[in-house]
Amino acid sequence: MLMNRRQFIGLTGATALVATCAPNGVLGQSFLNRPQYASSAMLKSMQGLPQQKNLLLGYPINMTTPPEEFFAWRKELFDVGLNQFSFNNVGNPYDHSHIPFNSHLLEKELINRFGAVYGFSPDNIWGFLTNSGTDSNMHGLYMGRTILKSQTGEMPKIYFTQEAHYSIQILRDLLNLEWVVVGTSRDGSMDIDDLERQLNANPNHPALVVATIGTTFKGAVDSIDGIQSKLKGRTSYLHLDAALFGGYLPHTQFASDLWHEVSDQRTGKKVKRYDSIAVSCHKFFGFPSPAGLFITPKTSFEAFHAQFGQVHECEYILQVPGTITCSRDAVKPAEFYFFSLESSFTKQAADAKVMLDNTAYLLKEMTTHYSDLHPVRANHQSNTIYFRKPSDAVVNRYSLATMGLSIDGQQAPCAHVVVMPHAGQEILDRFLVDLGKKEG
Repeated sequence: MLMNRRQFIGLTGATALVATCAPNGVLGQSFLNRPQYASSAMLKSMQGLPQQKNLLLGYPINMTTPPEEFFAWRKELFDVGLNQFSFNNVGNPYDHSHIPFNSHLLEKELINRFGAVYGFSPDNIWGFLTNSGTDSNMHGLYMGRTILKSQTGEMPKIYFTQEAHYSIQILRDLLNLEWVVVGTSRDGSMDIDDLERQLNANPNHPALVVATIGTTFKGAVDSIDGIQSKLKGRTSYLHLDAALFGGYLPHTQFASDLWHEVSDQRTGKKVKRYDSIAVSCHKFFGFPSPAGLFITPKTSFEAFHAQFGQVHECEYILQVPGTITCSRDAVKPAEFYFFSLESSFTKQAADAKVMLDNTAYLLKEMTTHYSDLHPVRANHQSNTIYFRKPSDAVVNRYSLATMGLSIDGQQAPCAHVVVMPHAGQEILDRFLVDLGKKEG
């Protein structure tokens, strides 16, 4: 029986709490009496999505369905209990876990495999699978802030460009870091000379620098070695946001661009090029759920770990985890392990080649037939082409991202196409035809 407002106001203290929280209480009863939107109707509204997925050209998501072997791997995981009851990857995958229901062994192995792809020394690597690319960036920036503050006693300032992913701005605010805006070159990459000017203007603070390997809209690549040349003699930490490009560049002629270590030509000694890297799993790889790789040298993690152990009491899980998140998804690392197999790497190399070939094809066709749109590809590493905004019909059909940019010295609304593995020439040709249709 429902109470009127006067009766409800007459209740006080525990009586009101019981009335509100009981299954047949005021809010519960009101909710139960609402007409339900049947689950079958909700599922029906989603039925057409698989047929539309190949038309997604405006965002860096691989819409290709994973191979049958991936789903067979999922079945193997299910057969050993994963997803049948609660698994939890709480803690450090490189440390012993007091709680045995986890996928730490698979998580550690996939980090080691990808670490080798990025040129990390096998005996100097640490990382884990995160909830997203933003989560990976958060761990990199938090680690950098912690290490730099412990080394100098000063809070670092963070350096990145307006072309960096918007998550960096959110994380800067979250971590209470002062942003030093670095200018960009014509192609959208970080202006190294301006970085030097900004560093010289802030000599009393350590530098936490974010290099973007594939900027969000233009697909520009910040120069790791150029940045490092300006950081010599300074207390600094360099984090790479390689959300999309970090997935495919290791399988191309540009693989060395992301190597963590290179040999010094004079001394032959290994030289570290950056401190941590973030790569998204759901972008190039086509993993069907947001997730991210976070990889850093073991020595950097240990420096961070020593400070991290002072901010919390860790007796409850019998280790200092080294991760911001406590409970962590155990299913994603186990499933994503499939993408670290040799057969998967072979498939990724093939996808990377076709993807970059198709990007070159699209640029050529747009330049030939739609030069008025001023199509631009920032570099040969990029799978992104940006151009003047076409009709709203094309923008909506292909889910194109849009924003205002300067083209030939004039501000104009622009769009871009991110050529992912699902966007074959048939889809691109359809897009090219639609570009020529008049709106209306």
